[in-house]
Amino acid sequence: MPSLSIDTPVGPLTLTEEAGTLTRLTWADGHTDDTPLLNEAARQIAAYFAGDLRKFDLPLTVHGSDLQRRVCAAMLKIPFGETRTYGDLAKALDAPAQSIGQACGGNPIPVIIPCHRILGATSLGGFSGGGGVETKVALLRHEGAAGLLI
Repeated sequence: MPSLSIDTPVGPLTLTEEAGTLTRLTWADGHTDDTPLLNEAARQIAAYFAGDLRKFDLPLTVHGSDLQRRVCAAMLKIPFGETRTYGDLAKALDAPAQSIGQACGGNPIPVIIPCHRILGATSLGGFSGGGGVETKVALLRHEGAAGLLI
């Protein structure tokens, strides 16, 4: 599968394409495939970190359970600079908060699918991407979100 690595303020990220959609974003380096979709994704991520893009417009495919796909779809609806709690998503999707947390942790396309915008009721919650919670804090600060917690 074609993959492209890019440098970002939260470390090197690798985007992976499958059948004309993005399927994965990981903290890794060293991939140099050149496709129109990967180049557009890299352009949009650069614009996001430059403060010029608030919503990604890319074709995405989330592999996983029905709940995983529903949680990712719900996260995509959270606007830049806003947050929700695991409990908010649990209520909206009629699922246990623990299952929501597991689905957030299994998000295959973090940053673009903004799992960093999901917080615990009284804490930041976790972050499965590179750098862990520190990266979540950096992304929330970049978006001006969750000022009381960070």
